[in-house]
Amino acid sequence: IDYVVDKYGSDHVAQIITFGTMAARGAIRYIGRVMGMPYQQVDRIAKMVPNTPGITIKDALKRNESLFELYNTDYKVNKLIDLSIKVEGMPRHASTHAAGVVITREEASNYVPLQKNDTQIVTQFPMNTLEELGLLKMDFLGLRTLTVISDTEKLIKVKNQNFSLESIPENDIDVFEMLSQGNTVGVFQFESTGMRQVLMGLKPINLEDLIAVISLYRPGPMDSIPTYIRNRHNPEEITYKTPELEEILKVTNGCIVYQEQVMQIFRNLAGFSYGRADLVRRAMSKKKAVIMEEEGRVFIYGDHNTEGCIKRGIPEKTAKEIYSDMANFASYAFNKSHAAAYALIAYQTAYLKKHYPKEYMASLLTSVMDNTDKVIEYIAECQRLEINVSKIDINLSNAGFSVNDEGILFGLKGVKNVGNGLVDSIIRERESNGEFKNFYDFCKRLSKSELNKRALESLIKSGAFDSLLDNRRSLVLSIEGILKSIEDDEKRNISGQLNLFENIQGVSDGFAITEVPEYSLNEILAYEKESVGIYLTGHPLMEYKTTIDRISSCSFREIVSDEAERLDGREVTSVCLVSSVKPKITKNNATMAFVILEDMTGTIEMLVFPDKFDEYLNERRENNVVVVRGRVSNREDSKTSLICTSIEGIDDFLDNTSYSQQKPILKNNQLNEKKSVKSVYLKIIEYESAEYEKTINILQLFNGTTPVYIYLEEEKKLLLAPKKMWLDYSENVISELKSVLGDKNVATKQ
Repeated sequence: IDYVVDKYGSDHVAQIITFGTMAARGAIRYIGRVMGMPYQQVDRIAKMVPNTPGITIKDALKRNESLFELYNTDYKVNKLIDLSIKVEGMPRHASTHAAGVVITREEASNYVPLQKNDTQIVTQFPMNTLEELGLLKMDFLGLRTLTVISDTEKLIKVKNQNFSLESIPENDIDVFEMLSQGNTVGVFQFESTGMRQVLMGLKPINLEDLIAVISLYRPGPMDSIPTYIRNRHNPEEITYKTPELEEILKVTNGCIVYQEQVMQIFRNLAGFSYGRADLVRRAMSKKKAVIMEEEGRVFIYGDHNTEGCIKRGIPEKTAKEIYSDMANFASYAFNKSHAAAYALIAYQTAYLKKHYPKEYMASLLTSVMDNTDKVIEYIAECQRLEINVSKIDINLSNAGFSVNDEGILFGLKGVKNVGNGLVDSIIRERESNGEFKNFYDFCKRLSKSELNKRALESLIKSGAFDSLLDNRRSLVLSIEGILKSIEDDEKRNISGQLNLFENIQGVSDGFAITEVPEYSLNEILAYEKESVGIYLTGHPLMEYKTTIDRISSCSFREIVSDEAERLDGREVTSVCLVSSVKPKITKNNATMAFVILEDMTGTIEMLVFPDKFDEYLNERRENNVVVVRGRVSNREDSKTSLICTSIEGIDDFLDNTSYSQQKPILKNNQLNEKKSVKSVYLKIIEYESAEYEKTINILQLFNGTTPVYIYLEEEKKLLLAPKKMWLDYSENVISELKSVLGDKNVATKQ
């Protein structure tokens, strides 16, 4: 955007306004607040609306029997729904289009009214109106991943100057094997749990598979994923409504996936021109009913310019079915050229991760340096890849994460209170005059930069000076004395004179650092967290690793990821650290608290309501290790959080006599009462049902090594579930499945 502003002038370039409208769920929540209804009740009703793009409340009433029943039997719900329908679709706020830019020949204000959104100049007309006016609209989409790839190339070329991303093979077996195993943390587009499941089921073998997955993994087309995977593994099962479709759909295993395929069907089957096929495709994507109805007739019967399907030998019934399939799918269909560009970038990141993991992970970590949770996640992935991530070293670390023979080195920009200017000064001084000999030498050489007491404390507490003097407490206590000594030296103008004490142990040039006992391990870790945002030397929860593996039902990373909606309302147990506590007085003059909890994968907020506030006063003190039980709350208008059920100090929990005698608590990957079972068979009566969703939740939550077969009653097909949904068998889980599906619909085979 800066480029086009510089090239064409700021008065010829404007970004585009976009209006956020009240969607179905949002409308219900909004009216619920106005009516003063309890949030939990409104949230439950809102979530009865399927999470499908473009769905209306009226559609939801037709599709969800439970919602329809509530609407007809509960007066308040009836009123809530009726009012929500009236506000649904109304503009709610104005914002700026993520990528859209208008470029005009004369000043933009000559063509369209402008306004300011924050600091940005935007048009007052939305995208579609601008197109109707004939203005040139460009999309500029910036990707952080492109910077990651560029940085990775630079790191690789330090040792291999001939490396070029342009010359990597497009069919690397090892890369596709990595994707098929779901090892995609840090891989563009393929990081989410759901996407990993799709890749593990599909087992991609070429770039075409990646293009299709990116196109299909969105609400709407997602329903076609099982068919696509089945057809890919069983090509003999692929059927076409007419032989003419094979040439078009063969590349996507018999499924309509791309907008280009929709256009090709119009051309090949009905004789549409390129221009007319594109116009129909656009009408379908915008759901313009009048145009779709008219062009549907032309597709089947033709007109004076177009032959139509019937004249080309395709039966009327078949033509109608094909058009119906296209009309239903075209509003979600993806542009293949766009998907191909994304797939290529995804493949490149996968290739770099597989063959140059140190360089790629270092660049990836640099790109998310200001996102603590992502840094924690990617460092955990480095550990899985057996890549050592070293703490900061004042003589070795660069601005961002860098690589050395031992692994990856933490970057100086990751230290709080250390600005970019100081980081640049440190690196420049080190490159010009060599490594820093000791702490005093560092302070003296950087004395005319942005160096101050706060920055020094943060650097010390992060471990940046451990290679010069391995006693952080001694260094912190020496800061004021050293800075005062350097200031006095400069005043007396004796800089550069030989100091008799220069090489004596514990002495830094003209200042003797007093040796004092080092901080305790917990203090060191707390200061690392304070200065860098994460623990570098270890983790306060490491000594409780066995207990965590035994009783934590899922990690905080899982709860706040794309799994949040699946876990919504479920009670979870976690061994974690109380990071901070923020009390708040409610309208009723009672006290509640917002508690930030931290486990070894990330953080989450827990709400402690007034009825629990006093009960757990001691347990929720900062830096306490606790066992919490809470209900997952996945609200669309705020971050996923926990609602406190109970908090217990870890020592009290471990001292509990029942704990040592009890069997392991049910969790994701460690269940009790095991017996030798070869496979589990489940019968699903209705594919799109609450029972099906609950079953999938159970399978994903209690994953293990026992194969699961699912028989779909509607389709009369027996499918082997992906490994992600296999069970770690226990009688408790089988009992849970039977309670959802019924005893007759759950069977085991030994």
